[in-house]
Amino acid sequence: MKAWKVIRSIFVWLMVVFAVGMMVFTVISVSTFDRADRKLFGYKAFIVLSDSMSATDFSAGDLVFVRHVDPSTLQPGDIIAFTSRNDSNYGDTVTHKIRALTTTADGAPGFTTYGTTTDTDDEAVVPYSDVIGRYAGHLPKVGLFFNFLKTTPGYLLCIFLPFALLILSQAVQTVRLFRAYRREQAGAGDSDAFA
Repeated sequence: MKAWKVIRSIFVWLMVVFAVGMMVFTVISVSTFDRADRKLFGYKAFIVLSDSMSATDFSAGDLVFVRHVDPSTLQPGDIIAFTSRNDSNYGDTVTHKIRALTTTADGAPGFTTYGTTTDTDDEAVVPYSDVIGRYAGHLPKVGLFFNFLKTTPGYLLCIFLPFALLILSQAVQTVRLFRAYRREQAGAGDSDAFA
């Protein structure tokens, strides 16, 4: 019986840690991931939406981290995150490799970028003003988990269910304690009757 109590106590604490961890991760991810205006420890994080860089660096579903840099320090071969001006994904954040230094139609400095999987240049030149930062690393498939968390099944499985199990476990424990208390009170009442 004592072993069962220890196992149950460990299970409850694991559920607490898991549920709180999921809530913290969800709050951080919703408030920082895929937001060019938000940083986490000096880095911006974006979920990769396509396999345009999977031949060499990262794949769809990975979480990439970028750090702000002075665009004038960037060179061909650097990977940058930028706000796209391409017709197909206008306004999206794209993380591609710099092929060459160039200028925009207005004569402003910019970059020719490309995805390494297709080795095809992006249609629009990336001006300095659209550069979000330089690629600093990635976490494989973490973006898939974050996207799953944003779905109803993800919320139910990773957040609601652990809290529901925790509440149910505590409710069962409370009922057991209450019954033990009532039995103790009933036993004390019987012993008083015989005194």
